[in-house]
Amino acid sequence: MENKIETKAKIFKALSNPVRLEVLECLLDGEKCVCEIIDKLKKYEQAHISKSLIKLKEAGILKDRKNGLNVYYSLSMECIKNFIECLNSNL
Repeated sequence: MENKIETKAKIFKALSNPVRLEVLECLLDGEKCVCEIIDKLKKYEQAHISKSLIKLKEAGILKDRKNGLNVYYSLSMECIKNFIECLNSNL
């Protein structure tokens, strides 16, 4: 089992990628279907977005749920939303 420092490092590593940060920005206002995320981030290939979603989920930042053939993602940590919003307002 990972200790807290290793878990924090895993989270920060997941946040260190521009595509993943854009995925998080896309989810700040709530849950989205993968198709909505891909549509909003058209400048990236679908495979790159899918890999980013997996990395963010593995880090515990995102959660998903399936509804029929669709997969929906949302933030699993309110503090990540607050962190990104804080950064946005200070940059």
